[in-house]
Amino acid sequence: MAHEVTLTMDGMLINWLKDVGETVSAGDIIAEFEADKATVEVEAGADGTLLELRGDAGDEIDEGEVIAVIGAAGESSAPASDDTPKEAPAPAEEAPAESAPASSNGANGASMTEDGRIKASPLAKRIAEDKGIDLTLVPGTGPSGRIVKADVENFDPSKAVKPAPAKEAKSSAPAPTASLQTWGKVPEEDVEILEISRMRRAIADGTIKSKTGIPHFYVTVEVDVEPMLALRKEINAPLADEGIKISVNDMLIKALALGLKKYPNLNTHYYGDKLVRHQRINIGVSVALPDNGLVNVVCHDADKISLSEMASSNKEMYDDVRNGKIKPEYIRGGTFTISNLGPFNVAEFSAIIDAPQAGIVAVSSTRKVPVVLEDGSIGVGSRMNMTISIDHRVSDGAEGAQYMNYVRDLIENPMRLLV
Repeated sequence: MAHEVTLTMDGMLINWLKDVGETVSAGDIIAEFEADKATVEVEAGADGTLLELRGDAGDEIDEGEVIAVIGAAGESSAPASDDTPKEAPAPAEEAPAESAPASSNGANGASMTEDGRIKASPLAKRIAEDKGIDLTLVPGTGPSGRIVKADVENFDPSKAVKPAPAKEAKSSAPAPTASLQTWGKVPEEDVEILEISRMRRAIADGTIKSKTGIPHFYVTVEVDVEPMLALRKEINAPLADEGIKISVNDMLIKALALGLKKYPNLNTHYYGDKLVRHQRINIGVSVALPDNGLVNVVCHDADKISLSEMASSNKEMYDDVRNGKIKPEYIRGGTFTISNLGPFNVAEFSAIIDAPQAGIVAVSSTRKVPVVLEDGSIGVGSRMNMTISIDHRVSDGAEGAQYMNYVRDLIENPMRLLV
């Protein structure tokens, strides 16, 4: 029986890495898609032969759409969702049907992406090309006004209304960025105009929605990290031969996860009319990218897995992401987040919540500072500031302070991270 490969997030097809007729194994990478924050690798979900590939480079494809079919050599690929197999002949001409409802943009023609491309499934584009149909005239009934197979098959050119020239010109050009609209005329001298990448636009949209829509409040604690650093050195010594190195961030992730186990309300997400408390503790980790981007990868079940297992899986994710490759499972399922700017010599900062999560902890650099010792004398100690940003709709200051004090106690008594 043929196996359908579906896209697990919206994205633009960059290229196919396999061709129709090639034999693949489950786990083989067959395509690369550009999602909002990274290049996503799509794996074959079964062993077999690639019977069909749906879509061309540059196509915008929606989450849940079938992009490939795998089966036995010579097997027919079955139709999926609204599309039929790539090799299927164009449908026979049918009697004219009533025109489809107007697209979601409120016009009689096609819905467009922000950069002026028509929202249409790959098969809809192929059928339109075969029939000589102008897709700009076809109303889409799919998600967000997307044109699907049925829209093209049922399209009646005699009932189509051509868009006004002004509208056409407007939709064919990229929309100006919000910042240029806000601040007026673009300077023409001594400047360089840069296009906004898909990732930067996603970061901008996400942080604006979070910062303006979520009532953030902040709690900062100072932590003595010397006990944790000493334990880390002791743990890593015997692991060196195995190629495993536990990082400070791994130990902090473990501390945050165990803290959420103690204070599960902070592992809750706000959805307007309900609160959703997660049973699994999956810590998102903010990773800076070489080209000034950012992506949150997810350390799943951080409260349960060992530090050595965490260190290995986290390093693999970090390396892949920084090399521009990411698997969907790397970025799915986060319930709480850590943002660590320790390597960048910062004294303190606060981070923006990754909605719909209820909190994110910002970790600063470790500094040598004067401290009062137990005997009252002045000495030098290693201290680090940690600031939690919390959604005030989910929690309050007292709980935030209790959580951060508990996390600090774990870090200052790090053997508890191993229990």
